[in-house]
Amino acid sequence: MTDESAAPVATGHEPRWLDQDQQRAWRSFLLGTTLLLDRIDEDLRREHGLSAVEYEILVRLSEADGTLRMAQLAAALAHSRSRVTHTVKRMEGAGLVVREESPDDGRGVDCRLTDAGQDMLRTAAPGHVETVRHSLIDLVDPDDLLALGRVMDAVCDQLICAHPEREIR
Repeated sequence: MTDESAAPVATGHEPRWLDQDQQRAWRSFLLGTTLLLDRIDEDLRREHGLSAVEYEILVRLSEADGTLRMAQLAAALAHSRSRVTHTVKRMEGAGLVVREESPDDGRGVDCRLTDAGQDMLRTAAPGHVETVRHSLIDLVDPDDLLALGRVMDAVCDQLICAHPEREIR
């Protein structure tokens, strides 16, 4: 909504509607992130048979010395445990990861990167980086990229406090 079409909210407080420039920036952000994430997913699927979520699971496991508890993995990805369990099961069938009882307490389940998963990550990473470069990094002025980083850091700083386990910066 814009200022002109705004109606008072039931609470009696007038919302702070976005002006035209803010609305344009917001819609560009929404469309741009959707298109970028779709491109990343399409390229990974076409070139490696991996979804973007599967690739991210491989990355997260690799960065955690190869093993994470399933609950930590789900939290880090900001996905439900059931969605991550389903994805990991599919990846386990492909030999990229294995699930095993946690040696820490015997109650939790760990997800461990296999040699095949590490090989897949090494194979997929260069193309993934090229997609990111071609679809974002190389399109913008370096100063604008730094500004984008600052903007997203501010967003993360505000929202991550409710879910510190999602922090990956």
